[in-house]
Amino acid sequence: MKTDLLVIGAGPAGAATALGALTEDPSLRVVLLDRSDFPRNKSCGDGIAPHVVTALAQVGAAAVVDGWEPVRQLELSHGDVSVEGEMDREVHVIPRKVFDARLVEHAVAAGAELRRQRVTAFSTHPLRVAGEIEAQVVVGADGASSVVRAQLLGRRRDPRALALRGYARVTDAWRGRQVIRYGDRRQPSYAWAFDCGNGLVNVGYGELLPGEGSRRAAPSRQLLLDQLESLLPGAASTGSGWLGHHLPLSSWRWDQPDGAVLLVGDAAGLVNPMTGEGIYYAIATGIAAGRTAARAVRAGRPTDAGAVHRREVRRLLGTHLRHTWLSSRLAQSPAVVDAGIRAAGRDRRVFDTLVEIGLGDGRINRPLVTGLVGALRPGRS
Repeated sequence: MKTDLLVIGAGPAGAATALGALTEDPSLRVVLLDRSDFPRNKSCGDGIAPHVVTALAQVGAAAVVDGWEPVRQLELSHGDVSVEGEMDREVHVIPRKVFDARLVEHAVAAGAELRRQRVTAFSTHPLRVAGEIEAQVVVGADGASSVVRAQLLGRRRDPRALALRGYARVTDAWRGRQVIRYGDRRQPSYAWAFDCGNGLVNVGYGELLPGEGSRRAAPSRQLLLDQLESLLPGAASTGSGWLGHHLPLSSWRWDQPDGAVLLVGDAAGLVNPMTGEGIYYAIATGIAAGRTAARAVRAGRPTDAGAVHRREVRRLLGTHLRHTWLSSRLAQSPAVVDAGIRAAGRDRRVFDTLVEIGLGDGRINRPLVTGLVGALRPGRS
């Protein structure tokens, strides 16, 4: 079988790739492969930032959030230091079992062919998967343990975090809110409670894993649950449906090799190192990859796609990724975490900046720097 575009992985990054490609060229032959049937469960905080909806509107899929009550209230805290406020734009909390299935439905409705197939390797000359499907361009959207990334770039020891999530009945303390409480282990380490609006709240805890060569053991499932219960009493003891997930965190610089194989979302190592957020990156880079692939196929130059995709993602996210990397390094200090929360309580501009850095395309700016410096001065509390 021959196709124009083969997308490995049909999660948000893969479905967005298909939508981007078919919006650019509805006649394109697009095949989506995934090892699972949809709907399927996925470990995630389920937060859908407004940037996601804006991006999906460009490919006719903003309706994926319909019927879910948005959340505007956010609480950030570390120990006794806390701030609470209304976010500038609403956030949706939608279980990935629902969100991902809706996105796949949109991709199929647009003309993509969905197949259930596990991919363990692919050949590059010609581009072929399982000796069966030959494509002009291949997009790796196969998540944190990406086969495509490993074959393209080798096994890298990028920084990773580990998170565990479940669902609990909503309480008055969590209703209509996103709650984030930082812990005291290796940062980023925090517990969360995000109200889905359907009587359930997504609860979980995650932290940075020890680096290569470290003698520290990775946190156990029980340790993650104990940290969650300590930071958000009642969350672990009443929650259920626990799933764990490794997160390949973004670094200072993102790269994409030349050629006709592209990487998007988690498979590209695009996860916010401050918050673990990855849905916006998945959607944005997926749409960009789909458009790039469609144009490269139409021009008869599929091997140009890698260089174009690299430039486009760097234009879209490059500055933001550098700023989130720097922010994550600063936030390894508990004093800086406290200063950031205090500064956000004093200046609405700082609050909004922290939200943007954590959710979408924010950058370190003058109000944030000034606020941090002021909150870190001796005697300020």
